[in-house]
Amino acid sequence: MIKRKDLYIRDPFVVPVPNEKIYYMFGTTDINCWNDEKATGFDYYKSSDLENFEGPFIAFRPDKNFIWDKNFWAPEVHKYNDMYYMFATFFADGRNRGTQILVSEKISGPYRPWSIEPVTPKDWMCLDGTFYVDENGEPWMIFCHEWVQIYDGEICAVRLSKDLKTTIGNPITLFKASSANWTRSIKKIKDHECYVTDGPFIYRSEEGKLYMLWSSFIENNIYAVGISLSRTGKITGPWVHSENPIFAGDGGHGMIFKTFEGNLTLAVHTPNKRKEERPLFITLEKSVLNDTL
Repeated sequence: MIKRKDLYIRDPFVVPVPNEKIYYMFGTTDINCWNDEKATGFDYYKSSDLENFEGPFIAFRPDKNFIWDKNFWAPEVHKYNDMYYMFATFFADGRNRGTQILVSEKISGPYRPWSIEPVTPKDWMCLDGTFYVDENGEPWMIFCHEWVQIYDGEICAVRLSKDLKTTIGNPITLFKASSANWTRSIKKIKDHECYVTDGPFIYRSEEGKLYMLWSSFIENNIYAVGISLSRTGKITGPWVHSENPIFAGDGGHGMIFKTFEGNLTLAVHTPNKRKEERPLFITLEKSVLNDTL
């Protein structure tokens, strides 16, 4: 067993499996995910109490035909039409960073490539695709158009085909990082202030309100999580933002899940320091989303 405080992972994504009474936790597990060394793949961990974990277990290892070999980041696993789909970020020399979709018949994998190459635009630098099915049953991916290309990072959305193999139509820009009052520029390049968008996650409350968690930076380049609300309850917005982040403790890339006891829980990694990241789980009061926006 590995204690939560000793477990290295960035971008934790927790999937409760009720019939097993087990939480599956995916995330960025390569220590070398930031440099030019070849990435290994993705692992996952299992826990019954979110404090003691078994693993790592192999979720994905690329074969020789896989086009990506670096920056294996932020895998999310979503059940859809009785299959399990992994949305993950990849990079390779000569290509822009992007999100590709993998698939498995079982939550435990192994996962294999599914989408027709990336489902983010090939000429964009992108990351952190997440999955959402709208009120009409249409699948969408929400993702980040990176600040490294456009200075002021954006959260975008694009419709997916029913089989999640490819996209339908062009991406829609939902908002820019600087549109939230709590974000701060991390640096200035060529007279451009640079604002980060990371880790969008969509959550619909029991009252039917549509929220988005996403990460950026506050003063002193501290990583934080903010929350936004769709005024229409639709993924296309318009979106309004909290005045302050809901987590500002040098951590981020948040997602929300419910424990087997019914507790609404925020998962983040902290600190946001390379090779020191650990998963953190924070119980949320049901009113916290309404009180924030």
